[in-house]
Amino acid sequence: MKFETIKVEVDGAIGRLTLNRPDSLNALSSKMMHELTEAAHWFDEQPDVRVVIISGAGRAFCAGADLKDTGRKAATSDPQTSWMDRRAAAQSGSRMIEAVEKMQALTISSVHGFVVGGGLLLMVACDLRVAAENTIFSIPEVELGIPLAWGGIPRLVREIGPAMTKELVITCRRFSPQEAKAMGMINRVVAYEDLQRETDELAELTASMPAVPVAITKEHVNAVSRAMAGPSAYADGDVLLGAFGSAESAQARKDYVEKRLKRK
Repeated sequence: MKFETIKVEVDGAIGRLTLNRPDSLNALSSKMMHELTEAAHWFDEQPDVRVVIISGAGRAFCAGADLKDTGRKAATSDPQTSWMDRRAAAQSGSRMIEAVEKMQALTISSVHGFVVGGGLLLMVACDLRVAAENTIFSIPEVELGIPLAWGGIPRLVREIGPAMTKELVITCRRFSPQEAKAMGMINRVVAYEDLQRETDELAELTASMPAVPVAITKEHVNAVSRAMAGPSAYADGDVLLGAFGSAESAQARKDYVEKRLKRK
């Protein structure tokens, strides 16, 4: 498969899906979200692929939604765009996360550098998660003046519980891979130089297991997780449309971008 913002490779039973916008720290543009959804569906048509590793090129796994994506911004906030088109754009992140979470192959996220907002939800959508020691996690949506959407709340509640979900989402504070492992968000923390080797070894081990019980175990665990805290019953992208129309939220986004520029 040929894509503009991601790379897709297959080596026997192991597939690789690499976010490939390193100059923007692999920020999730509307194009990338669409291509990630397409790639997840494409892998579902490859019966020999048992494990898919999802990683990011360059200095980071994923810096979250692309705040410079003018096409996505116009699609979700321009009053001249029809409500149905704005709604479809607001739901694109949810569709991407759901497509990855429902992939038939076992998925392993291999993360390093910044793992922010939607990038963190992409990681959580994977079955197993390996993080380098240099990883920095954060969920900045509230500071940006918007609620966490893309099915993030129910997924985080079932992964780390209600109290930690409220703390991390509301405070927007950064946290380390060691803390993420302690709360059950990731499986392993490894040295950055060992990240690819450790991930590959885990992929090879899981790919070597009998396919049928692995598939059944994945679906069984996911079914139990959905029963604990299933995806929201409503299209949570709709709440983003309301937040985009708030003057306070618009000022919060402006302040966030200005603070981020000062840090550089």
